[in-house]
Amino acid sequence: MTKQYIFAVDLGGTTTKLAFLTAEGGFVEKWEIPTDISDNGKNIVKNIAKSFQNKVRDLQLSTTDFLGVGMGTPGPVVHGGIISKAVNLGWENYPLKDELEQELSMPAFVGNDANCAALGEMWKGAGNGKSNLVFVTLGTGVGGGVIVNGDIVEGTNGGAGEIGHMSVQLQNGYLCNCGKHGCLETVASATGIVKIALDTLKRYEGNSPLQSILAENGNISAKDIFDHAKEKDEIALEIVDQFANYLGYGLGTLATILNPEAFVIGGGVSKAGTILIETVTKYYNQYAFPPSREDTDILLATLGNDAGVIGAGWLVKKNML
Repeated sequence: MTKQYIFAVDLGGTTTKLAFLTAEGGFVEKWEIPTDISDNGKNIVKNIAKSFQNKVRDLQLSTTDFLGVGMGTPGPVVHGGIISKAVNLGWENYPLKDELEQELSMPAFVGNDANCAALGEMWKGAGNGKSNLVFVTLGTGVGGGVIVNGDIVEGTNGGAGEIGHMSVQLQNGYLCNCGKHGCLETVASATGIVKIALDTLKRYEGNSPLQSILAENGNISAKDIFDHAKEKDEIALEIVDQFANYLGYGLGTLATILNPEAFVIGGGVSKAGTILIETVTKYYNQYAFPPSREDTDILLATLGNDAGVIGAGWLVKKNML
């Protein structure tokens, strides 16, 4: 019987997403299990294998129906499918590929989780049909993945595509968790936008809705800021403009080097929608080398939380078909 399915895994620090995909990237089944990070994550792969076997039995399938397993994981992935360090999981120099193949008895392919999300958007999402793109995820932090000619750019030790740690505030920048100042993550993530907002609001007194929200709740969110910008609140628009300037500068710099077909923007902040794309595009056009302005699209991601697991499946398709 022809092998026709792919087992795909998107490993998170709290929850692990699992799916059976067709070779064309369609979902046959998807589900989640808790991620057990006790004992330095020694049970993670065993729990994945157990859940796989249970689901195979429930669907009356066989292990022999699967081409292989693809898995996206936090942390840099170095040669041989080894996770050099994933602090939140307790893994260091962890042989993930070998462990998966031993537990599941099928070929295994491993990639960084942000890179897998990029591959998912390329295969079945906003980047479908494009082989040169940059995926940018704007959430609590800023992550991403760079795809050139259909392949992820991994770098020397798996650290390529760390878009959030580009320096965009060269003077008096906010301190980043990485130890540097002025990283893109400090001004373009959900938390970064709030930092800009709090500093901006200090310069104003008056009736801004954001001032009222801050006074009432003790905090504001990126969603609050974008919602009031859509309603033409001047202070909210100023905050969004500052955010877009930094992100547009970062994308323009990347475009000058990579000349991609598209930037695909995902993550929670991307739910702001059209106003985000329009303001970022304004500054991108200011900073990008002219040929990259003409032929590069800035698009919203379409796969949401499914991007990572679909991209993990792509690793199997690419290597087995």
